[in-house]
Amino acid sequence: MAEHFATIDDYIASCPPPVQTRLRKIRKTIMSAAPGSKQGIKYNMPTIMLDDLPLVHFAAWKHHIALYPIPESDASFAKAVAPYRGDKDAAKFPHGDDLPLELIERITKILLKQRAENSRH
Repeated sequence: MAEHFATIDDYIASCPPPVQTRLRKIRKTIMSAAPGSKQGIKYNMPTIMLDDLPLVHFAAWKHHIALYPIPESDASFAKAVAPYRGDKDAAKFPHGDDLPLELIERITKILLKQRAENSRH
């Protein structure tokens, strides 16, 4: 994707309509799970930020939407995210599948918890 985006809305508008709907659902889910967070573009991807630092990125690709990073957590989380785990610390949600919004919310909450724990050290 060679285009550069100023806002998440610009990014979403550049995608096909069915993908736009999926991106909006993901953004809404993350924003609901991370009250007080802000939206922006980092690495030319939609990014939800907390305290001006990236918390989670999401991006549309030809066959899927990816969410970055996927944190390490307990065994039940590892089992839940396993079908979506992509390269390294990304989750891939194929365009033809239902979005696992509860899992996206869970990922966001784990990232928030880890951020809070790291800020105390």
